[in-house]
Amino acid sequence: MTSPPSLRIGTRGSPLALAQTHMVRTALARAHGGSEADFPIEIIRTTGDQIQDRPLSESGGKGLFTKELDSALIASAIDLAVHSSKDLPTHLPSEIVIAGYLPREDARDAWISRGGLALDALPTGAVVGTASLRRAAQVKRRRPDIVTTLLRGNVETRLKKVENGEIDATLLALAGLKRLGLADRATALLSLEEFPPACGQGAIGLTRRAGDDATRDLLAPLFDEATGFALAAERAFLAALDGSCRTPIAGHAQVHGAKLSFVGEVLRADGAEAYVVRRHGLAIDAALIGADAGKEILLRLPHGVAGLM
Repeated sequence: MTSPPSLRIGTRGSPLALAQTHMVRTALARAHGGSEADFPIEIIRTTGDQIQDRPLSESGGKGLFTKELDSALIASAIDLAVHSSKDLPTHLPSEIVIAGYLPREDARDAWISRGGLALDALPTGAVVGTASLRRAAQVKRRRPDIVTTLLRGNVETRLKKVENGEIDATLLALAGLKRLGLADRATALLSLEEFPPACGQGAIGLTRRAGDDATRDLLAPLFDEATGFALAAERAFLAALDGSCRTPIAGHAQVHGAKLSFVGEVLRADGAEAYVVRRHGLAIDAALIGADAGKEILLRLPHGVAGLM
């Protein structure tokens, strides 16, 4: 009798990371007719989890959430790693590849405020907490009088700071709230048109070792083709801009059958300037569409992306 497949799953230890990892483990067990116990979870603390007192842009960027997981993969201590796709760096180590993406959750940002006030209804000088330069810039574009402040920590910690009155409002990914059973905490959902999300937001991405064909084959049933096309466009957009968390960048692609639509945005940190690009084409050309959109933005920026910082 053939024994069931087994894979060691690496993840960060936050409640959201663990919720997403359990989703992956359940999907693996369902796909291969085994038990969830066949897919043990290894919790790996990342540098990004340990840094809470300053923006990640000052400490090394998105790779702070992935490098320890990358090291564990390369050392064969785990077989795959689970990521919020918006945290994946544009360039991965050569030994690692993105295996694919689970079906994407709602990519919108949720607005959470004390007293249920909308962004436009906040009093002058109100404080909005966020760790995202993109979210801060989008808020200040609409309300230059708002004060934005650094807000780190897990989802529950951020919600508690709104409740306690330490800040007046924050923005969080709706996908994360839904996966934690906290979607009812949202005051409002922000439109994709007015507040395009981070590239990759709402998608769970899995990485594996390059050349590990056995893991590739076991993971294949989990992945969603439309999400893969959308993320290919968004990551190509980031790559063309050499995007990192040091620059406010948004990008979102949607797939409708064989067609793909994309909107990208680059902002100045204070929200005073915003450059928007839109593209439509075939989903199979996703990476070309995203890269072309990024190149258009660069042509419109006289001093490059760095000139907006």
